[in-house]
Amino acid sequence: MGFTGFLIAITIVCFLLILAIMVQNPKGGGLSSSFGGSQQLGGVQKTTDFLDKSTWTLGGILIALILLSSLSFNGATSGSKVLGDDETVIPTTTVPSTPEATQQAAPAATPAPVATDSTK
Repeated sequence: MGFTGFLIAITIVCFLLILAIMVQNPKGGGLSSSFGGSQQLGGVQKTTDFLDKSTWTLGGILIALILLSSLSFNGATSGSKVLGDDETVIPTTTVPSTPEATQQAAPAATPAPVATDSTK
């Protein structure tokens, strides 16, 4: 199964997991509370157990599919459309190595004006 197959399987498992979680009630009601009594086929406890087990099973399947899809992903060998294969050239600048060249290139520093107090 290729990467696309894993994506389709992950999507299906996600929808089933959402459905299993939405049917449950955090207080223990959910789908089992709509049956009304324990005389129903399977009983209330069986429904809660089935939903709990199916949630954990679907969660485990989802994690396994995600890990297996990462192993089947071969984006490095097929080439990426986002990152180009061309190499970028970094421009280099030359720095003068002699102190005379740096003194000639640097402008002469002028002293800052000194403020005087004119009230004296």
